[in-house]
Amino acid sequence: MSIGSRIEAIRKKDARRPGFPGEHLAVLGTGVLLLLTAGRSHSLARRLLAGAAGGALVGRAASGTGGLARIARMMHGGRGERGGGKSSGVRVHRSI
Repeated sequence: MSIGSRIEAIRKKDARRPGFPGEHLAVLGTGVLLLLTAGRSHSLARRLLAGAAGGALVGRAASGTGGLARIARMMHGGRGERGGGKSSGVRVHRSI
């Protein structure tokens, strides 16, 4: 099994699992803590690893299942658009 197929299998499994209340807040908090740790660290390797992991977790909190992307879709999608039905040109694409 190649790396790409393993990542795809993990993505599919993650998309199928149910979320739990407050999941995105917990992931966001963990990401912010890692980013703060990266900023305080004296080791270049630790800064890079903590910064990359923290950034990935903040991104996951914003765009994951039920994250900010879902809220944006609800605001601009099927539940009535703002602005009298005119599209603002904002498109939300699902990521990882």
